[in-house]
Parts: sequence; C-alpha cells; structure tokens
Amino acid sequence: MKKIGVVATREFLGTLLTKGFIVGVLMTPALLTVVFAVAPRLLNQRGTTVRGQVAIIDSTGQVAAELRKSAAPDAIRKRRDEQARRAIANAPAAVRDVAASQQGSESAVTAFALGSVPEFEIVEQPGNDKSWLTTAGDGPRHLAMVVIHADAIQQADGKDDYGTYDLYVPANIDDRVETALFDSLRDAIVTVRLRTHAMDRQAVETIVRVQRPQSVTVTQGNERATFGAFNRIVPLAFTGLLLIGTMMGGQGLVTSTVEEKSSRVVEVLLSAVSPIELMAGKILGQMAVSLVVLAIYIALALLALASFAMLGLIDPVLIVYLVIFFVLTYLTIGSLMAAAGAAVNEMREAQQLVMPVILAMMIPWVLAAPIAREPNSVFSTVISFIPPVNTFAMLLRLTSTAPPPLWQVWATIAVGVGSVVAAVWFAAKVFRIGLLMYGKPPDIPTLIRWVRAA
Repeated sequence: MKKIGVVATREFLGTLLTKGFIVGVLMTPALLTVVFAVAPRLLNQRGTTVRGQVAIIDSTGQVAAELRKSAAPDAIRKRRDEQARRAIANAPAAVRDVAASQQGSESAVTAFALGSVPEFEIVEQPGNDKSWLTTAGDGPRHLAMVVIHADAIQQADGKDDYGTYDLYVPANIDDRVETALFDSLRDAIVTVRLRTHAMDRQAVETIVRVQRPQSVTVTQGNERATFGAFNRIVPLAFTGLLLIGTMMGGQGLVTSTVEEKSSRVVEVLLSAVSPIELMAGKILGQMAVSLVVLAIYIALALLALASFAMLGLIDPVLIVYLVIFFVLTYLTIGSLMAAAGAAVNEMREAQQLVMPVILAMMIPWVLAAPIAREPNSVFSTVISFIPPVNTFAMLLRLTSTAPPPLWQVWATIAVGVGSVVAAVWFAAKVFRIGLLMYGKPPDIPTLIRWVRAA
C-alpha cells in the first residue's frame, strides 16, 4: 500500500502542478466569468437611442392621434416594465425573490433585452408613397411607414374579424425598433376599438388577466415546486460533470502510461514497484486529479446558485450521489483506459482501443432527454443496471422531477461495484502483460488471449 501511495502521489502532483493543467482548469471558469460579467455590458445598448419619423396613412382618421400617445417614450417604457413584471410574476419563486431584492429589476431586464426606448415622431402622410422611406436627406431618419386598413376599427360587412395594417421599413432596421412599433400600434388600435364599443380598457384587461400560479411536482411521498427550465438543466449538468471528470482522468491515464512506456521510463518504475502497484497508483492519482476538478466546478455551480438565491433548489444528497457515481464510473472506465495505454506504444494506437469505451459513455448523454423526461419508464429503469452506463442513467433519473425508488439507486451502486471489480481484474491482467511488450498493437481478440494467459 505504501508503494501504491507513492505512485499515486507522484501521478497526482505530476499532473496537478503542470502549467497546462492549471491553465486548462482555470481557463473555463475565467471565460465563464467574462461571459457573465462583461458580455451583458457589451450587449447592452442602453446608450444608443433610436430617433426618427414614422409616417402613418390613416384612412380611419382615429388611429394616428392615439398612436402619438402609445408611441411616446413614457408609454413605451411603461409598457415594457409591465411586460417585465408579468414575466417575473410567472417565473419560479426563487427568481421572483431575486427580482424583488433588486430595485428597478423590471427596467434593468427590459433595458438589457430590448435596448433603449426609441423616440418616434409620428407624421401623417396623405398618400402611400413608399419612396419616402429612402429619401430622408438631412432631416430626421425615416424609420417606418404604416398604412392603416379601413376596417381596422370597424368590421367590414360580412366579415367576422377586423382588418389590420401594413408596415414598411427601410433596410437594416433594428428588429427591437420594429417590436416597439408593433406594440405601440397594437395598443393604439385596441384602444380605439374599445372606445368605439364604449368599453373601458382597464376593466377589460383586468377581466382577461389570469395570474399563473406556481405548479407543484408530486412524487411518491414528496412534493416540490416545479421549476421548468431549471429542472431540465439539472440532469444535463450533473451528467456533464460526471462525463467530463471521467473523461479527463481517463485520458490522463492513457497519456501518461503511453508516454512512460514509449520512453522506457516504465522499465525503471517496474524495478521498484510491481505492475499491479503501478496501475493502482496511477488510477488513484488521476482519480484524485479528477476529484479536484470536480470539486472546483461543483463549488462554482453552488456559488452561482447562491448568488441568485437558488441554492435551496439543489438537494445536497445529489452531490453525494454524484461523487459516488463518479468514483464507480472512473474506476471502471479508468481501469480500461490504463489497460489500453499499457497495451500500445503510441497515442494513435491507443485511440483505436479506447474509442468503444468513449462511444459507450456517450450513450446516456445522447439519451439524456428521454431518460430525464420519463425517468421511471421501462427503458430508463433497464439502462440503469447496464454497466458502464448505469451510473449515468441513474444520475439522470435522480436529478429528474420524479426520482426512482431508493432500492434502485443502491442496486445501481451494487452493479457499479461489480463492474469495477470486473474492469480492474481485466485491466490488471492486460497491464501486467502489455506493459513490457512492444511492436504491433494488439486488437480486442489479442487482449482476450492475454487475459486468459495471465
């Protein structure tokens, strides 16, 4: 055990203290920090205000005056804030709590998403001359031309629906300006229609407004709030962490083993330790490296959730299961990766042997959506007990909105322990024979013969 610890420490420090590892591990968090901190400021165009004229040809004689009111900057701003308030009201409770703690959150959301409030000057035109859009000259910019249909306010005889309007815009118009104009026109036309029918707009809006409640997901013996998008992201995030951690450690095992074998360093190492001690030390050392990376990303995720007051949405037990499933998956996949590295002389040859293992690990990722959507289906249950993908499938099920029974979780862990024993047994035999063999790389039948001969 002492020699295994020495090998594991050497493997751990040899990987952890390299410049490539430090840069590689810190680069992604740094990029995410830049994206979340700098990108919103770069994308926010609150400092650029669009100003210009909007021509209206109003055959009804009623919309133009109302459009001047609904297209005023204060009216647009008020309408945007109301839309943001409705969006926040329909959001998860945690998001509503964050919004409530931020003064002026509605204005901040709309300013970021829709940019600054445009300033429209509504001008009436006698005729439908579209050349007006391209002849601005030195005056105000011509932003759009609106042609109101004659039946936009009063229904035409024999028709059950109202008419609308035509909108003409110049090239390269900002779509957010179009959106602001659409909302203003809709507001103006609806106001005139209601006034024609002697109806109070505020009363009508109060009648048709139905606040969306927070739904509750009910499972056997448990109830919890439903958080739509968050519930869909969590299974993918946990599975991604498991996949990244396993692949990173497994690839490190293959690389270090091939490099030591091709440079004949392994012959010096075998003079001090046995092949099994060397394999065990390398596997444990690289697993420790992967656990460090996994801990960094888990800490970053929890910090992000805490900053948005959403930390309570994650069950701490899920993190425990993530670590358990990572250890089982890594010991299984890592053992096979170590065997592949010991059996070949070059990285190119190693890729051919590890490709089936990598493809097997990608199966749960490809099937993540159906497993998370139907976590207790026959398919999801069966794949939870088929190694080496059983840990991925069970983690998807655990992080879904309908977790499986506890006995199935521990049954998957038991299957995982069995797969670890089988993988380590197979890898130990291949490692013992292949470590000092050179020449033509073996294929799968050759590896099987090695196992039988060992």
